[in-house]
Amino acid sequence: MEGDLTLQLRIFDLNCWAIRYLSKRRQERIQLIGDMLRRERFDLVLLQEVWSEQDYSDLKARLGGCYPFSHYFRSGVIGSGLCVFSRFPILDTLLYQYSLNGYPYMLQHGDWFCGKSVGLVIIKISGIVFNVYVTHLHAEYCREKDAYLPHRLVQAWELAQFIRHTSKAADVVLLGGDLNMHPEDVGIRLLRGWTGLRDAFAEATRFEGCEDGCTLIPNNCFTVKTELLPFPLGIRIDYILYKAISSFTVKCEELKTTTGTAPGMDIPFSDHEAVMATLHIQRQGQAAGATLGTAEPMLADVVTEARTEVGVGLRAAQRQRYSTGRMAVLALLLLLLQAAAALGALAGLAAGQPFPKLSFSLLAFLAIGVLLLATGLHLFHTIEVKMLQGTEEQMRMALRALQERP
Repeated sequence: MEGDLTLQLRIFDLNCWAIRYLSKRRQERIQLIGDMLRRERFDLVLLQEVWSEQDYSDLKARLGGCYPFSHYFRSGVIGSGLCVFSRFPILDTLLYQYSLNGYPYMLQHGDWFCGKSVGLVIIKISGIVFNVYVTHLHAEYCREKDAYLPHRLVQAWELAQFIRHTSKAADVVLLGGDLNMHPEDVGIRLLRGWTGLRDAFAEATRFEGCEDGCTLIPNNCFTVKTELLPFPLGIRIDYILYKAISSFTVKCEELKTTTGTAPGMDIPFSDHEAVMATLHIQRQGQAAGATLGTAEPMLADVVTEARTEVGVGLRAAQRQRYSTGRMAVLALLLLLLQAAAALGALAGLAAGQPFPKLSFSLLAFLAIGVLLLATGLHLFHTIEVKMLQGTEEQMRMALRALQERP
């Protein structure tokens, strides 16, 4: 290859909000998204929240030959919602499911059932190897009291580790997705600092779209307005991040977001605004080293902050494990007392006293239900404790390595 090789890559990223039976005007919006993608002819399309595989198939059929290569990542009970469309051949794929992803009993949120993951596709364009990652992290339902922050930090850490350990053979790394974190949040700073990824919005030469690059805005008719009251302009939680690993440089020439309703329509494509980036990739004469902390000089402080938050989550999980374990023990003791009473009645120790069979049976069923539920929750929180302990230990080792560096 020639030393002055250059390449321009157009990327589209969108959280589609395509939940069957729950998302408003889902099929109509899927058609709008497909028409727009067919018209714009992006090089890469990264989508999240395509929960229905039928929606993926419909979208693939609608796109026709515009994007001859695609992949849908299957995970969890209802699917990861992640898929990729590409104009270039996909050489390989890989899926990593995050070890923690909320709680199964929080049915109103449902993140646990999705099997939140990061998907990797490897493509090669003009001899340049691209590792393209698409992901969707756990949602933030209450910023003032974010019970899911430790889980989201574990996901951000695992995402960063996954990228580091799978991108060593790549020339360029791209990450797109709904990270559910504000740009200044510790999870974003940890991800960028640990991987060296650069933010397309911060690096873009030209920008066009919502103010401050926001992707969740009050003007969108599908957003929950009360959640955005503290943020009158909206929030930026959808990202395109990138970096060059070998002898290439990557610059973001232009970044755009959609700004509300689709052209000629009364509805937007999704409850999130889409992010579109044009990247300029150029070969340089000398290889660029990929070192930790290139995007975050105070990486040790960021790791310390993240480890503290994980520790808070660990102590909360330990309390939950203790409470559910105690509940299971009490339910078991109640069953044993009932068994002893039943044996006594059968042995004639309660002669002359009517045995309350109905009440006894109802109490037994209740005790069995509590025992099963408490045991299941105890096992779940035991796993949660182990995962948080493992992440905290990894962060401790990483922090020690950073502090020992000259």
